[in-house]
Formats: sequence, structure tokens, C-alpha cells
Amino acid sequence: MIKQIKCPNVVIISILIVTLIISGKTLNAQTSSFVSNLPIVLIDTEGKNIPNEPKISARMKIIDNSTNQNKITDPANGYDGFIGIELRGASSQSYPQKPFAIETRDAQGNNLNVSLLGMPDENDWVMLSNYNDKSFMRNVLGYKMFDALGNYAPRTRYVEVFLNGEYQGIYLFGEKIKRDKNRVDIATLKEEDIEGEELTGGYIFKIDYWNDWDSWESPFSPINHPDFDIHFIYHDPDWDELLPQQKNYISNFVSDFETILYGSNYTHPTDGYSKWIDVESFIDYFIVNEISRNNDGFKKSRYFHKDKNGKITAGPVWDFDWAWKNINECYIFKATDGSGWSYKVNDCNPWVKSPGWMIRLFYDSDFRNNTKCQYNDARAGVLSDENLSFWIDSLYNEVKEAQVRHFGKWKILGLNVGAPEVDAQPKTYDGEVEKLRQWIATRLNWLDRNMIGTCTSTNIISELTNNSEIRIFPNPVSEKLNVVSEKQLLEIRIFNNTGNQVFRNNMFKSTTEQVDVSGFAPGLYILQLNTADGCTYSQKLIVQH
Repeated sequence: MIKQIKCPNVVIISILIVTLIISGKTLNAQTSSFVSNLPIVLIDTEGKNIPNEPKISARMKIIDNSTNQNKITDPANGYDGFIGIELRGASSQSYPQKPFAIETRDAQGNNLNVSLLGMPDENDWVMLSNYNDKSFMRNVLGYKMFDALGNYAPRTRYVEVFLNGEYQGIYLFGEKIKRDKNRVDIATLKEEDIEGEELTGGYIFKIDYWNDWDSWESPFSPINHPDFDIHFIYHDPDWDELLPQQKNYISNFVSDFETILYGSNYTHPTDGYSKWIDVESFIDYFIVNEISRNNDGFKKSRYFHKDKNGKITAGPVWDFDWAWKNINECYIFKATDGSGWSYKVNDCNPWVKSPGWMIRLFYDSDFRNNTKCQYNDARAGVLSDENLSFWIDSLYNEVKEAQVRHFGKWKILGLNVGAPEVDAQPKTYDGEVEKLRQWIATRLNWLDRNMIGTCTSTNIISELTNNSEIRIFPNPVSEKLNVVSEKQLLEIRIFNNTGNQVFRNNMFKSTTEQVDVSGFAPGLYILQLNTADGCTYSQKLIVQH
């Protein structure tokens, strides 16, 4: 049966409870009777304080019963072993609820790849605090949106934490951004890869707080800000893992792209900016960070990656605790009517400067119009009001019990903590969620009316109808797509998410057909079918590799 696809690659979201107990300390009566429908994790630091760096050794146990009824006294069944743990983050380290980085290890202290809480095997994890997000939803919504648009985003699960026997509230336990077949799936750059094709990838780099030794400086200043310096940070491999040849390659590649981007011929169809960057990923990144009006989305925690022989790809997205709210700092982010463009953050003179890439890209009418079409398609599908509301409802139901304990520990409801907000602070959790809902509605209303560009190419797609007489499978698809119809097929057409036709076949008259999509870029497509009786059918199609 043909139906509209609303949410591809749903990010795994659940709740986790973490308990940290000093070695030899017994549970008190209140803690030992702790029961939750959420998983429980216990970590033992043997009395050591957790520093900023380096990681200290500790032990961790996870209780994650399939019944969703967990007692703190239950045996560990999700993990029972060694970890390294340290503080992470920048400004978030100053909050009373601290964020952590965790590394799963074997008994000898070596990295140990394991699956935690339903997430794929790896050894690097994060626990993000929620002191600056009283809805507990801001990061999760950002990740879910980027994932729904067909990109990798970190998988996460909510957590509640006891630190050395003391309750610490709800955390978000998830994947650290790094190269991995189940995370940023790019080639692994080896030490011997210092020339030729092997030197070309993969690399992850970012905009963030920088030092001279972990970054390189761009030879270009952002548009309209000639006094700003831009620094790119080596992320994975890290600065101290890269050889000089590898550092030179990625910095020169980015500089060569910027030379084209800021040149007079930057819109050339084969030799312009599109030769150097994955345009759709940049638009997806823009859409997610503008819907959330993310204060940090274009100036820090801004990731890029490049595969072997590949282009610069935007993302993954990260860090939304300063998003989805009106912040009393700069005119862009304090507006209460939903207006403002986050990508113009340099006008606020941030400490970490944003490269002028998006400003320059929007000089190009094709980029503007593709952005408009991609936004319209997302709003009609995976980022519809209905989907966003469904996600919020689901997350609310997951944390509605745990939030009582969290705000019992951190008595911050009704107080302006973390990012300085313009709006009055609700005194209840339900009020916080309603404030978030209203903020999103106001923001989307403004964006729907003011999105950059003009889009006409997807109008035909919006008029297509669905019908149960056609079966399309598998969906999502990676190689061969099967089309089975009760009527004779005359034509199959496939459009990408900007409305451009990427496939057409009208040389057959049968009721079954197979389409090879192995050469398609991953993402969202529209399949249109015409049958012999003059009917037209359509379905959203997800291509994954």
C-alpha cells in the first residue's frame, strides 16, 4: 500500500537512569528502594573526583530490563565493566549539573567497543546535562530532525544520574561524534596515508573554541566582517594524531574551496562551489539550525566531514541547549516574534567567528531556490507540524515521571538559569513544554512566510495522489526498488527533494518493474507512477546506502 513516509531512520530515544556510587558505600534506604520504568546505570569511581581531563578509571553497570521496570538492586544486564570518565563541554561545565565523556574499556584499560542501550558498538560516549534545557528536548529534537532529513545524527537515550550516591538528575546518554561505520561513515585515515588517493580522507573538522596547536586559520575573513579571523579545528583524527602532510591536505582543500566560493566564477555548474561541497547537506544543516534558531549552530560545535575522494559535507548537527528559545543577548536571538536568521550570527560579534560560507552561498539564486524547495518538502513531510508535535508528545511521556525527581534535585523551575532568556520562566514542567511548543509554532509561522528563495519545481509533486493499488518495496531502499501494480505501468519518474527529475522510464508496459537506485545519493525522493488508465500515483521514497 502506498503511503506518505513521515519519519525515516528514527533516532533511538528512551530514558536511562544512572547511579554513581563510591566504592564500598552502601545504598541508603531511600535509594535502595528506587524503582523506575527507566533503565538504571551505576558507576563507581572508587572515591576519585572526576576531572576535566584526563579520564579517570571507574566501573559502570547498566540495568535495562525489557519490562521497563527497573530496581536499583537488580543485577546489571546492559553493561558491567570498566570505563574512563571525565568532564566535557565548555560553558556547560560551569553549571551545577556537569556533563561527562565516557569511554568503555577492558580490564587492561584499552578501548572496548560495546553496544550500550541499543546503540551500535563503540567505545566513546557522552552524557549531556540538562541544566540549560528544562524541557529535556532541545538536543533530541535537533538530532531527530537532521536524521529524518536523511543524515547521520547522534543516537541518544535520556538518563537519570546518581553521582557518588547523590542524585544528579536527567542526562542524555549518546554517541560522541567520530568516524565509525555506524556514526560518521567515512574512510579511516591511517598513519601511512600521506599521498595520493589515500590522503584525501576521511577527516572531521569543526568550528569551535580553538587553540593555536589544534586548528588552522583560514586565509579568508567572512563577508562584511574583514576584521574577523576564522579557525577550523582538527577533530577526527585529532590534531596530535595527524601527520603534517594530512594537516596540509585538509587545510589546503578547505582553502581551495574558499578560493572558489569567494571568486567571481563560484556559481559555475561544474567548476563552482558545488564541485567542492555536498550542497544538500548544507541546506539540511541550515534548515535544522534555522528552525531551532540555534545560537551555536553556525559559530561553534559546527561540524564538517570529508570522505576519501569526497566533498565537504555539513554536519552532524550538535549542541542545541542554546536553541529553541529567545535569548537576551543579540537582536537575532532575542526576538519574540519568531524572526531572525541564525546564519547571520557574525552580526552579533561572537567570540568564535562563523565562516562566511552561508552568506556567500545565498548570493546564488540556485542555492536560494533549492533551499526553499528543500524546506517546503521537509515541512510537507518529515518536519511537518504533526511530526514535530508527535515527537514532543513522545518525549514528554518518556520523561514525565523522571522530571519530578530531576526538579526535586535542581529547583530551577521558574528561574532563569543557563542561557539568559527573554521570556518569563514557567513554574511547572508542563509549562516548560508548552512554552517550547508555542516557541516552535511562532518560529515556523515566520519561517514558512519568510524562507529564502523561490520554489516552483515541487508544485507538481504536491498535487500527486496516493493509492493502495501500487506497492513499492523495500522502502527505505539501497539498491533495487520493486514496483508492483494492479494496473499496467506506462511511466516511472523519480524526483529528488529539490524537485529535479533524476530518473524516468516510459519504455515498458507491464505490472511489475525494478529500478536500480544504487547510484542515487542518500536522501528523500518522490516516486511518480503513471498507469494505462490515465491515473497518477506518488510515494515518498528514502534511499539509504
